[in-house]
Formats: sequence, structure tokens, C-alpha cells
Amino acid sequence: MTGFLIKRFLQAVFVVLVVTLFVSYAVRLSGDPAIMLAQGAGSVTEQDLQNIRTGLGLDRPFPVQYAEFVKGMLVGDFGRSFLGGTPVSRLIGDALPATLSLAGASLLLSLLISIPLGIQAAVHQGGPIDQAIRIGSLVGLSFPNFWLAIMLVLLLSIAFPVFPPSGWDGPISLVLPTLTMAIIFSATNIRLVRTAMLETLSAQYIMVARAKGLKNSVVLYQHALRNCAIPLITYIGLQFGKMIGGLVVVEKVFNWPGMGTLAFDAISARDYPVLQGSVTVLALLVVLANLLVDVAYGIVDPRIRNS
Repeated sequence: MTGFLIKRFLQAVFVVLVVTLFVSYAVRLSGDPAIMLAQGAGSVTEQDLQNIRTGLGLDRPFPVQYAEFVKGMLVGDFGRSFLGGTPVSRLIGDALPATLSLAGASLLLSLLISIPLGIQAAVHQGGPIDQAIRIGSLVGLSFPNFWLAIMLVLLLSIAFPVFPPSGWDGPISLVLPTLTMAIIFSATNIRLVRTAMLETLSAQYIMVARAKGLKNSVVLYQHALRNCAIPLITYIGLQFGKMIGGLVVVEKVFNWPGMGTLAFDAISARDYPVLQGSVTVLALLVVLANLLVDVAYGIVDPRIRNS
């Protein structure tokens, strides 16, 4: 298990380096930040633009700029924002808790919705309950996240003003963006749990457990659900990366002060250091989530831990 985790850690480091290299190069194709910074300054000459580039360190070759970024990243220094000179690490430190709270709440709520519904769909296979749950999950899959977010705002913030439409106004502000993400991901998780449970419920050991007279809830939630955990954990690990991508859109719709909004605003302003830093941290979160999935494998399935 230790050798496996070391190998996965080295793979994770390689992935982060590839992602940061790609992002660092790609952001420089979005335009010249010197022009953005010079806007509103009246008449600007080419020499003025060149002075701005020199001041930002953009006149140096790209490999030198990337090497300095990686060197700073190793000690948690992502440079300073082109707009105002605020340290990027401080901006990330302010935005990261908001994103983590939203991602954690969304993941937890999606599991609380999808696991019971997926199990009930499998238990009542082919019946009205199964059909209703499957149609409901299909409807959930059909919603684009930005459209669902807007509909929830119209319904629960404007038509019935129960929750704030955007921004941070205490924990109640977490409800609508969490509900948006949870509905989207529950739709897929329900189908996954249903499929895994159908395979498990036909296994011989489940029949033996029922023949012993165990309660149906014990058979479903203690014996069958444990064997469904591995495909579910696998999917959650893969889903986390997709969730991070979805958060960028949902955070912008709800004006949520998280990493997605920070990265989106940095793209608009061509603020290279902020964009590099925020994308790097988001990539680290995805890599860390997949690493935790590997550890969870070992906990759920002892054969993996002992191999």
C-alpha cells in the first residue's frame, strides 16, 4: 500500500507540473496585460507599454517566468496580482474556504439524496417507484448548471424570497448554490447506485443474509451498500474534478466569493499571477481528491490494502 501511494504521489506531482505548464503558457495567449493596465491612462506609447511589461517581468523568456513560478509555488508564493499588487496567496486564502465549503456541502447533500433513492430504485426495480426515480434523475441530468441556478434564484429568491440571490449573507447563502450542484450530481449518482445495487442484490451472500432472517435495512445498508461503495468512491473521485469545473460557473452566477469567481475575474483582467495561482490550487484539490480515493480503496477493500 505504501509503495502504491508513493507511486500515486509522484504521478500527482507530474500532473500538477503539466497542468501549471499548460496554464502558464495558455494564459499568455489571452492578450497583453500591459494594454489592459494602460487603459484609461490617456495617450500611451509603445515605450510606455514596454516599461509596464518590464515592470511585471513579462519581457523575460517564458521558460524563465515559468521556472520562477514553480520555485515560488514550492514555498506557497504565487506572486502578486497585476491589479493592486495584492499577494496571490492572500487572495487564494480568502477565496479557498468559500469554495471548499460549497464543494463539501454539495457533495454531502448529493450523497444524502442519491444513496437512498438509488437503493429504493434497485429494490423496486421496474415498479412505479423505480420509474419515478429514474425519470427524476433523467430530468436532473438534462439541466445545465447555469440554467438550474438561475431558475432557483427566480423561484426561491424572487418569486418566494426565502434565500438571498447572491453573495455572502451568512450560512443561508450556501443553500441555493449547494442545491444547484447537489441536484446536478445526484442525478448521475442515483443511476450509479441503482446499477451497482442491482448487481449486488443478486449475489449469493445477499440471499444467504436474507435466509438468516436479517432485517431488510441491515441487508441493504450494511451488506449490499458496502460492496457498492467502491464504484461509488471511484466515481466521486472523478466527479470531484467535474464538480470543480461546475463550481466556476455556479460561483459566478451566485457571485460566490470563491476560487471560481477569482479565476474568472483573473481571466477577464488578464491577471496572469492570480489565474496561474488559482488554477494551480484547483488542480491540487483534484489531485488530492483522487489520492484520497486510492486511500479509501484500501479502507473499503482489504485486498487492495494487502496487495
